[in-house]
Amino acid sequence: MRKNNLITLICLLLLTGCKEEVDTSVRYVFKHDTVLSYLQKHGTYSEYASLLKQQPISKYTQTTLAQILSARGSYTVFAPTNEAIDAYLRTVWEENPDLMRGPTWDDFISLHKRDSIRQVIVLNSIIDSGDYEDAYETWAFPEKDKAEFPRTNLMDHKLAVHNNIAGYPDSLYINGNCPVNALQRDIRCLNGVIHQMEKVIAPKDITASIYIQEILNEGKEGFLMMSKAIQACGLLDTLSVIRDEVYEDRYLRGLVPDLVGMTGWGFAEGNTGYVPQHRLYGFTIFSETDEFWRSQGFDPHESSTTLLPKLQDWILQNEQYSQEYDTFTTGEDYESPQNLLNLWTTYHILPMRIPVNRLVFHNNEYGYNRDNPRGYTIPVCEYYPTMGGKPRLLKIIETSQSNGVCLNRFPNLDNGRHGTGLEVSCDPDKVGCRIDTESDQAIVNDIVNCCIYPIDAPLALTDAVRNNLGRQRMRFDGMSLFPEAMNNDIRLKQATEERYVHVHMPNTVTSYNYLEGMQMSEQTHFVYYNTGWTENWPNLNTDEMKAVGRFEIMLTLPPVARRGIYEVRYEVLMTGKRGILQIYFGDNPQNLPVAGIPIDLTKSFAFGRYAWEEDTEDDDYNAEIDKRMRNNGVMKGALGIGMKGSTSDTQRRNGSFENLRHIVWRGLMEPDRPYYIKLKSVIDDDHREFYMDYLEFCPKEVYDNPEKPEDIW
Repeated sequence: MRKNNLITLICLLLLTGCKEEVDTSVRYVFKHDTVLSYLQKHGTYSEYASLLKQQPISKYTQTTLAQILSARGSYTVFAPTNEAIDAYLRTVWEENPDLMRGPTWDDFISLHKRDSIRQVIVLNSIIDSGDYEDAYETWAFPEKDKAEFPRTNLMDHKLAVHNNIAGYPDSLYINGNCPVNALQRDIRCLNGVIHQMEKVIAPKDITASIYIQEILNEGKEGFLMMSKAIQACGLLDTLSVIRDEVYEDRYLRGLVPDLVGMTGWGFAEGNTGYVPQHRLYGFTIFSETDEFWRSQGFDPHESSTTLLPKLQDWILQNEQYSQEYDTFTTGEDYESPQNLLNLWTTYHILPMRIPVNRLVFHNNEYGYNRDNPRGYTIPVCEYYPTMGGKPRLLKIIETSQSNGVCLNRFPNLDNGRHGTGLEVSCDPDKVGCRIDTESDQAIVNDIVNCCIYPIDAPLALTDAVRNNLGRQRMRFDGMSLFPEAMNNDIRLKQATEERYVHVHMPNTVTSYNYLEGMQMSEQTHFVYYNTGWTENWPNLNTDEMKAVGRFEIMLTLPPVARRGIYEVRYEVLMTGKRGILQIYFGDNPQNLPVAGIPIDLTKSFAFGRYAWEEDTEDDDYNAEIDKRMRNNGVMKGALGIGMKGSTSDTQRRNGSFENLRHIVWRGLMEPDRPYYIKLKSVIDDDHREFYMDYLEFCPKEVYDNPEKPEDIW
């Protein structure tokens, strides 16, 4: 609950108990209903209104939700009818006969259990949009089917919208099976919006481990085969974790401080950098379906004792692994990271929960305008290391022609200097796996720490996939390096409050090691600047990583897929607020060698040493400019990234935003091992900024290809 809303409520309560005359000229006057008064006027919500009066906002206060919903604010309320609440109580009674003597509030055996059920009904039904954003009317609901609202409800859960019901164009469901009344929706009140619900929203709040165990116990169709593989590989304990309780305790006790007065510390903007409220864990599982396995001659209901050896043999015989890079065992020691079944299974799992609308990010790529989307344009990609004993790379991509989000798809692109950047075709052996986000088999809301997506083809890191990954430039947004950024809704959160715009990452030395893939010195103050929904800059996804102080930051980088010579590039928008840094790069975090000379982030691309010139109408001359700049260790910004997807070259390669890619290292990289980059301040000034937008890995056959020069996209 937002602090300003609570302060307003307290002031209103004090005013109502005061006997003195007050100046009504500055008084907040209610000319229409508040959410609470509307609910109280309509008998169909009488049960819900009664529960609001009984339910405190939290265990730390006696203030009720009824009091909050009668004060100023911006609340989206999914109000269940009396019938919906009665039906929910009956379901609870039928499923938990030891909990209640009958399906009424008076039949609970334990008052504590009764209060817990009341809390589930009420806290799951309300989203607080804070002080600066409006409540959600249906026109502002997420457009993508099964996509989640940007903000959590008061139970700290994300609710999702299901609006793609065949034959029912006006249908609207929350979390898959909770219908919004077709007529009683978008009821605008002074302090929010009400949507009448025909069923109580009550997520089960179970973990992936419990969900998979239920599949195994009941022999549920869909992912039974994969569930048996996951269990055999000993992954259920891993999939049971929800949050870092140590961090939770330290945060609640005020031991992880916010960064107050950011400009005073040396940042160019911002008031307070807020540390994350939680440190949650999450997972995403991409799975072949039981239907697929039947087409391969398997019976998913067969005993694991005989089924799993057959599955491992299928993986072996169909070469669902790399003959060049994988060494493995094929016995029944499935929990061993060297076991073939374990290698195959863990390549299907990412250590982050990725909902439907965050599998890839459409923001400011060429031709795409987030304020007025005209459909998808150039491909957008994410590259993530999967789980398992060694990090292995998985590509997630969506293009205008891919019919959804895909894994390990490698299309042919129109990416010449005057091309469109679009996918023009895709070879049959490179289409990859399409992720099914639409069907009922996609499990995106039932599990608190995981999403499970069906895929339409087998997924494996074969030699062909490795070679395709190793033949392309890979671009990593800075915050994509950290699963915690996705799991805790930090990266590109669609909210404008300071808490979500300036996120202060706890110092790994003095506060807490929040981002496992980042280590920083004691003198470093690190902030994630989520400008994606507040600014219009030509950054990748319009967000930034910044730090001030005598900063020293080491990042764990994703692996490459095959052995080869690669360039490592570091992109930056330069301004006078930046500092000077030295970069170190290698595979031994205890002994990283220096990578090049220090980079002066204050020097613009027009700085004489870089040989920069604006592009001309002469393509041959433009290519010469690019060669001269490469000889000076830099490249122009990417053509595919602009301001709100601008198609103007001025805003992409030639603009006044000082956009440069620095070539910081070139050398041999081995597959399936982590690499590390360290960025250290070398200027005697602790008020200068470190900045990072994205990194690139580019193989030699791309940047040094005489037949087909590297594209400028």
